Amino acid sequence: MAKKNKRSPRRGKESKGKKSRRRDHGSLPEVLPVMPGKDLVAFPSVMMSLYVARPGSIKAVEDAFQGDKLIFVVAQSTDTEQPQIKDLYKMGVIANVVRTLKLPDGRYKVLLQGLVRAIAQRYTESDDVFSAKVKPIAPKPVRDSGGEEESIMNRIRENMQVLVEYEHLPEEMLLVTEEVRDAGEFADVVLAHYKLEIQQAQRALEELDPITRLKMTDSFITDDLNRFIVSEEIRDKARDELSKGQKEFYLREQIKQIQRELGEDESSSEDLNELRKSLERAKMSRPAHAEALKQLKRLSRMSVESSEYSLLRTYLEWLADLPWAKRTIDRLEIELARKILEEDHYGLEKTKDRILEYLSVRKLNKNSKGPILCLVGPPGVGKTSLGQSIARALNRRFFRLSLGGVRDEAEIRGHRRTYVGALPGRIVQGLKQVGSKNPVFVLDELDKIGADFRGDPASALLEVLDPSQNKNFVDHYLNLEFDLSEVMFVATANTVDTIPDALLDRLEVIYIAGYTTEEKLAIAKRFLIPRQLAENGLGKVKLNFEDKALLYLIERYTREAGVRNLEREIGALCRKVAREFAEKKKVQTKITIERITKLLGTTKFDPEPTESKDSVGLVRGLAWTIYGGEMMPVEASIAKGSGQLTLTGQLGSVMQESAQAALFYARANNKALGLTPDFRDTVDFHIHVPAGATPKDGPSAGITIATALVSALLNLKVSREIAMTGEITLRGNILPVGGLKEKALAALRHGIKKIIIPYDNIKDLDEIPKEQRSKIKFIPVRHISEVLELSLLGRRKKKAAKSSEKQSSRSRKSSVRI
Repeated sequence: MAKKNKRSPRRGKESKGKKSRRRDHGSLPEVLPVMPGKDLVAFPSVMMSLYVARPGSIKAVEDAFQGDKLIFVVAQSTDTEQPQIKDLYKMGVIANVVRTLKLPDGRYKVLLQGLVRAIAQRYTESDDVFSAKVKPIAPKPVRDSGGEEESIMNRIRENMQVLVEYEHLPEEMLLVTEEVRDAGEFADVVLAHYKLEIQQAQRALEELDPITRLKMTDSFITDDLNRFIVSEEIRDKARDELSKGQKEFYLREQIKQIQRELGEDESSSEDLNELRKSLERAKMSRPAHAEALKQLKRLSRMSVESSEYSLLRTYLEWLADLPWAKRTIDRLEIELARKILEEDHYGLEKTKDRILEYLSVRKLNKNSKGPILCLVGPPGVGKTSLGQSIARALNRRFFRLSLGGVRDEAEIRGHRRTYVGALPGRIVQGLKQVGSKNPVFVLDELDKIGADFRGDPASALLEVLDPSQNKNFVDHYLNLEFDLSEVMFVATANTVDTIPDALLDRLEVIYIAGYTTEEKLAIAKRFLIPRQLAENGLGKVKLNFEDKALLYLIERYTREAGVRNLEREIGALCRKVAREFAEKKKVQTKITIERITKLLGTTKFDPEPTESKDSVGLVRGLAWTIYGGEMMPVEASIAKGSGQLTLTGQLGSVMQESAQAALFYARANNKALGLTPDFRDTVDFHIHVPAGATPKDGPSAGITIATALVSALLNLKVSREIAMTGEITLRGNILPVGGLKEKALAALRHGIKKIIIPYDNIKDLDEIPKEQRSKIKFIPVRHISEVLELSLLGRRKKKAAKSSEKQSSRSRKSSVRI
């Protein structure tokens, strides 16, 4: 049991509208710990701050807080310090233990949130701790009374307004009831805040009809108002006899005494003055400044002990800390910016040019809006670190917000202040953290943002990333407009496929392809090796990496479009060298291929063995993934059967359609291909793409599947020196595909020097670095027949024989003419 030394219930924020976080009555436990109240009657929808001193009540609070955080609060019918079961009322309130604080004197300060009325069906007592089997009572609906409840509620508000004006009631009484519309809840909130006798409050609690309970509340308020008016008339007559000086002295002494009783002192007013100065220094917009002063005035009227005091003060501190007018000065020196970008990153010329273009525009027009860039590329190519370089080049502050897995819209827009523990969104938090309204703001992993019942963060970003709308961005917590137009947003993603179209439309997409082997070699020498030497304490040890050794490390221990795994392997190498240096005090500084193999062990990615001979039904295709280009061999085989087509290797719907299109092309052109018209009725077809555990899809494997299928049908070998990519139509036409640069680099990694590409992809060859482009022979084609002539060795020989025969025939005819 416990002694409640203080009773200060308040209406909780959770009780507003549909945003209530109450539990469903059906999910409440049947047995709950009991906290008897000697001078307290709890009501639903009300927040209560109590001091608990009785050992039994302390134990009940601890049990509740460690369990479901639910406790049954019930009033005592007798004024005793050691109540028995017979002293407890049957009707009480199930409350949620929101917070507990143990005080130095052993007491507990407890914050409770009333949830629902309940009846104790049976009490039990164990070691001075009560528990009860409770049955929740659902609130009764308000019966249609023709607007009677509205008129009663208005009369109660008017009477309370009179009592507040005469300082008989605190203004907080009006604040906690101003937004309550339900009659039963209104009565509960007023009764909980009104000082009543225990028997009167218990009688009101046990009244389940909302209209009747509202009338009881009206009666209590009216009676109190009448008594107060009579006492005020008597007090006014006595006060008129006091002189003006005596009156002022009397009032000041009263204020001082009230402040002492409330635990307030002059320091609280000093804090409010300091907060007012902070709000003035923030130089916020005019509407925001007016709202801040309005809330500050409300705060000055509240008690420090009020639960809303700390919430409102936190809100005002957020307003004061935001960079409403703070900004950094852009560095508009183009050459210096270019130098910084070159120092931090190797390659990425398109992105660097776009940043320099932005600087040039800013230099000519300082009021220009910042671009919304989206860097799309495989992992490890430097998208996020490029954002830091942009900030350094522009002399702006930098903030990174990871959106991977974010599913709650409130992460972007913030929580409304009606929620307990509400905070602004991550956008506003980031601006406060950097202390500037024009930072470089990186939205990392934009393609991995989620959505569920809590909202769609991608839709919330539509306003943030729209230059014409983000000037008036409204965070739910601030509920004020904040200008985001000066922020330079840079988004990163591995693919644009999962980004909603409406959001993608607001982005300026810059594709960053994977690095070539030569680029990785340069990046490792300029950036990765010095950084890993410093991180592993080898800054003074001059390790000499041979170029051949680095190339061996790149090709045999990593297979990626970026350089993240390469840096990881270099770090592992440096750690092993560091251990060797720490143990032996000396180290071999030259890093060779043999030393890499010794320190890192066996290779992880050996080169794919070159086929010693050309094969039937095996064609090397090229694929493009978010990790870069990959080699994708396609196998086709036939056997006696009835024309069944089997596809294996986890092929997606698009690849399955490509296989069906290839088979139909073979049937439609059987004569040209040298096949019998009924070949499908006599054989079964099986097309397989290795690495069966990996899902695969896309149209670019069309000509690869068709070539493998025709090779198997004609029993003609396919050249092992050729790879190909392209989409096929039913008529055999070849359509362009994407990712040509990545596919070409993948073919080069596997030693392929000839690639068949769609004719319309010739324009994309300029994206491939000259050094790599010169090592590959690209063969553009328009029709599948050209592909078959180039790749099927038997058809190539027949074509050469026919050409030779025609040439000799022409030679014979020429000799006759002579």
